[in-house]
Amino acid sequence: MTGNADLPLAILISGRGGNMLAIAAACQSGRSGARVARVIADRIDTLGEVRARERGLPLSVVARRAFADAAQFEQALRQSIEASGARLIALAGFMRILSAEFVANFAGRMLNIHPSLLPAFPGLHTHERALAAGASEHGCSVHVVTSELDAGPVLLQARVPVLPGDTVATLAARVTEQEHRVYPQVIEWIAAGRLRIDGAVPHFDGRPLAQPLRAN
Repeated sequence: MTGNADLPLAILISGRGGNMLAIAAACQSGRSGARVARVIADRIDTLGEVRARERGLPLSVVARRAFADAAQFEQALRQSIEASGARLIALAGFMRILSAEFVANFAGRMLNIHPSLLPAFPGLHTHERALAAGASEHGCSVHVVTSELDAGPVLLQARVPVLPGDTVATLAARVTEQEHRVYPQVIEWIAAGRLRIDGAVPHFDGRPLAQPLRAN
């Protein structure tokens, strides 16, 4: 994907919408080079939906429970994304595992943020697992979505220390703070054409991205 001064973005949410708000704030400030073309929630009456409405963001609800099966849900979700005109999709606390076919439709155009330093701790309960493993550092990763869960190329990571006495809540709070910083940054780089994810290997400033970029 090459640069676009007004990159249309779809943000997919399932819950509170914290990362959605951070991305939307960057877009509305004008610094990201992107605009929110649509927020799409897969559940009814979530806090994220309320927050999107309060901020006047274009919003659709494509509720999974309204469809007989995952295939019908994904068809409706795809139609909503395409109708928005979005060229980039950001999964922001979107808690659905999408089929390989769905992901292939948006290859090189779909991002996710994961609360660990991938490849460590893919999947759920990352903070609990980091504490149980005695990790000395933890963090978050913005990555390209592929058909394999949390296994696409990692673009940018932010690290936080695991402190003595940390609980899941205290560690999660520090990671979340970094998520709200790095996700908008990746979108800004894509909109500016600095970060390209349209091939098998992402490129940053014209060079292959052999290792994830580090925010700190």
